[in-house]
Amino acid sequence: MNSNGVVEWAVVESDIGPLLLAATDAGLVSVVFHARPAVRDRALAQLRTRLGAEPVESPGSARLAEPIRQFAAYFAGTLRDFSLDLDWSLTSGFNRQVLRELSAGVPYGAVAGYGDLAERVGQPGAAQAVGAAMGSNPLPVVVPCHRVVERDGGLGGFGGGLETKRRLLALEGVLPEPLF
Repeated sequence: MNSNGVVEWAVVESDIGPLLLAATDAGLVSVVFHARPAVRDRALAQLRTRLGAEPVESPGSARLAEPIRQFAAYFAGTLRDFSLDLDWSLTSGFNRQVLRELSAGVPYGAVAGYGDLAERVGQPGAAQAVGAAMGSNPLPVVVPCHRVVERDGGLGGFGGGLETKRRLLALEGVLPEPLF
């Protein structure tokens, strides 16, 4: 067992499909897109391995109540800033540094380039490494890797798929809503 003890999880519906939310004593530890059974089972196996704890499904958990409430408010357009305790134990080193900077420094409705973010953490020229950090983000949406885009205006990659990234940016008013 790791120091976090129990990992509690639930799958919640959202405008971008089912999301798996998992939390430890320390806070929200994982957000997984497209959490249909096969994806969910793979994510739970990874949590079990990486955190050394057996994930327990508990949609009514006190630990998940606030994350679930804030996600619902975010998708309803009434919440711009998540204020959740986060458990950063699934990321470390450069990736954690970049993700913390993203979390603190790129607000709702704004975007940043991969290169900008590299400069902000004192690693100019590390744009590709920033891309890798975004890809490994264990807390997407809350730690808003969808707000990191290419300098030429391209969307860049996204773990949840480009359609998901587009929808999150449209929700935040960065991109026009698609017409159909």
